[in-house]
Amino acid sequence: MHTRRRGSSGSDKPVADEPPEWSDVDEADIEERVVELAEQGHDPSVIGMKLRDEGVKGTPIPDVKLATGKKLTEILEEHDADGDLPADLRNLMERAIRLRRHMEENPQDHQNKRALQNTESKIRRLVSYYRGDALDEDFRYSYDVAVELLE
Repeated sequence: MHTRRRGSSGSDKPVADEPPEWSDVDEADIEERVVELAEQGHDPSVIGMKLRDEGVKGTPIPDVKLATGKKLTEILEEHDADGDLPADLRNLMERAIRLRRHMEENPQDHQNKRALQNTESKIRRLVSYYRGDALDEDFRYSYDVAVELLE
C-alpha cells in the first residue's frame, strides 16, 4: 500500500477436503486447547502456529478449519475468548505506540516519522472498516485512545 514495490506472490495452501489421517484429534480437544491458549494471552495467529508445531496431546493440527469445520476466530467467539480489538488493528496500534515513543526520543528521525504516518493511516482505514461491527460507531483513533486500550 505504501511502498514502491510490487506484490510478491506466495505459495498457495494445498487443496484438501479433510484433515490428514495422521491428525485424528477430537474436535472438542482442539477447541479446548484453542481456548486454553487464548486465555494464556496468545493471538489467533500464534495459536495456529502452536497447534501446528506442538499440537493437541502430541498430535499436530495442520489446519484448524479442516479439523473442526470452524475457523479459529469462530471458536474463540463461541467461547467468548476473543479480544476486544481485532488482531490486525491491535498489532498496528502497538506498532504506532512504539513508533511514537521512538519519535519522542529521536525527533530528527524522518524515516520513522514517515513510517508512523503510514501506520496511523492504515489504522484509520481499518477503524473505518470495523466501525459499527467490532468497534463503536463513534470510535475515533488517536494516540491517547490507543494507549488507553492497549495498556
